[in-house]
This record gives sequence, structure tokens and C-alpha cells, in this order.
Amino acid sequence: MRLPATQRLRGALLGIAASIIVGACGQQDPVSRGKISAFGTTMEITLIGVNRQRAVEIAGVLESDMQMMESAWHAWKPGPVGRINTLFNESNSPFPAPPSVLPLLRISKTLSEQSEDLFNPAIGHLLRAWGFQGRPAGCLRPPPADLIDEVVRAKPSMRDIEIEGFRISSSNQTVKLDFRAIQKGFAIDRAISRLQEMKISNASISTNGNLRAIGSRDGNPWSVPVRGPEGSGVLATLKIQGNEAAFTTASYKRSFAWEGKLYHDIIDPRTGYPAEGTASVTVLHPNATTADAAATALFIAGPADWHRVAKLMGIRYVMLTDRQGRVHMNPAMQARVKLHARNREVIISEPLT
Repeated sequence: MRLPATQRLRGALLGIAASIIVGACGQQDPVSRGKISAFGTTMEITLIGVNRQRAVEIAGVLESDMQMMESAWHAWKPGPVGRINTLFNESNSPFPAPPSVLPLLRISKTLSEQSEDLFNPAIGHLLRAWGFQGRPAGCLRPPPADLIDEVVRAKPSMRDIEIEGFRISSSNQTVKLDFRAIQKGFAIDRAISRLQEMKISNASISTNGNLRAIGSRDGNPWSVPVRGPEGSGVLATLKIQGNEAAFTTASYKRSFAWEGKLYHDIIDPRTGYPAEGTASVTVLHPNATTADAAATALFIAGPADWHRVAKLMGIRYVMLTDRQGRVHMNPAMQARVKLHARNREVIISEPLT
């Protein structure tokens, strides 16, 4: 039996309340931690100088916001993005863009063009064909080669989308939007803005090894551990300085094995297959939106081309681990990162600035 909406909301808030933990006595400011569910994952919120009751209220607001964004941006379920994809497929005539999607569409188009289309939310057909959205790994297998070839030949990209005021169109009917490589970062940036509107000056939001923070943790910098490229152990720790984000794209986060070969979900738009040569990429940037998109673009660019693409995107801090276990980074990132892994070859690039 489905509970009424008010009872479901009350239950959700009680669940959030149960997850709030107030810091130990003796701290100058209380530390409240909460968890919210959105985008198929759990996000952890840490608030400094906020009491328990206020933290519960804030967590409820952020969870509601996140779930609305998740519903609006889902690529294949009924909703605004699904409607856009249907209209792109039916005609190249302009139509009004949903207000809930237009800001994400604009920034995605800009970042895609800066990355030379390595970050490419227009390849939803390919991502859907690979089946990573919502299907268990045991049910996955590579899509037919002719399907991949067909989409790759059509070269769908964000450049095919025209935005004129509030109206959009696509000159390529193969374009299908899928914002998975940017939507969490964009949503987290919006959540941080909401916290700042609430006069919260010191906070962080983290999920699956990614973190966006403002201020400090009782005067100390925030930090985020970076997992090893296989998904186990800690490769490095990064200190977050004030208003900043650290996002990692890695092959271990979502993958499946088929006929003795491992396939991950970071698809190279140029080939239609999972990108090769890279195990993980971590990007530091003042906002999570850019860090999220850039981490994907640089993963696809790989060890040979990440530096050039990072310059195009205006990225200043990058750490890339290749398939041989070597760690590549620019000097500015080297100054920010503390490596824990031993016996790894470290390759320092030319400066990015």
C-alpha cells in the first residue's frame, strides 16, 4: 500500500533526523552530519555551526531539491529530458526548453565545446545501448557493433543543438541527451548555493569519493581521499581550500565483465566503446559542475592528451592514473596532493597555467 505524500515526507525527514550526528563536546562549533538519497546514490552533508534541529530542516530541503532535479534530468524516464529527446528525434524544428533543464543544457554545451566534445552529453543513444543506466552489472553485455557504428558515424554532439532564447532544436536526430557525467556536480553546486542563501558559511557535500566544500571545518581545511585506481585503498588525500570541489572519474565505479573482458561506463564518443588507457582522473576546480565534466573529458583524453584538453577547459589541477598504474599530474596539483601509494611512478607535466 502506498502511503500518502505527507506520511512519506514525514518518514523521510525522520530518516534524515536519525542520521544527524552532533560533534563531541569541546568543539567551538557543532558539527552536524546528514545523509540524503538522490541520483541513485547517497550524499553526505556536513554542516559547521548548525544545531541538530536546523540541520534536519536543511537536509530535508536539500533532499527535496535533489530529487526534483533527478526527476527532471533523467534521460529515459518520463520527464523534461525524456520529452526533449523525443522531440529531437521527431523533428529539427525549435521548441520551448523546459526551465528545469535549460541551465544544465547551456553549461553542458559550453563545457562540451571546450573539451572538443570528449565530454558529450549528446551520446545518450550510446549510453543507453551499453545499458549502464539502472541495470545490474550481471545483466549487461556489449551492444551490437553495427549499432555502435551507426551512432558514431552520425557524430551526435552538443554542437548540433541550437539554443535561441528559451527555444532549442537539434540538426541531428541522433542526438539524445544524457547528463550523467555532469548532473551530480551541477546539483551539488545548486545545493551549495542553497546553503549559502541560508547563511551557511562552512559546509561540505560528498558522494562516492567526490566533494564540494565552502569555508572550513572549524578552521581546518576540508579533505577528500582518492581511492586507488582499482577502487580499493587510498591513493592520495587532497586538501580543499575554501570554496572548491574535487571530483574523480574512474573505471572501477561502474563496470561489467563479458567473455573475459572488462567494460566500464566511460564511453569515448569517437569510438562508441569504453575509453582506454586511463584508470582514474581527479580534478580540482572552484565548482563541482566543471570538475565533474572535466574529469570525464580528461579520462577519455587519456595519458597522451589530458594536458592539452585541460588547458582548453581552463583546468588548473589534474591527477590521472593510467592503466599501468603510473600517476600523471601537473606541478600545481603535485603541491596540493599527498600520495599514500608506494612504488608508483609519478610523472609531472608542464604547468597548466
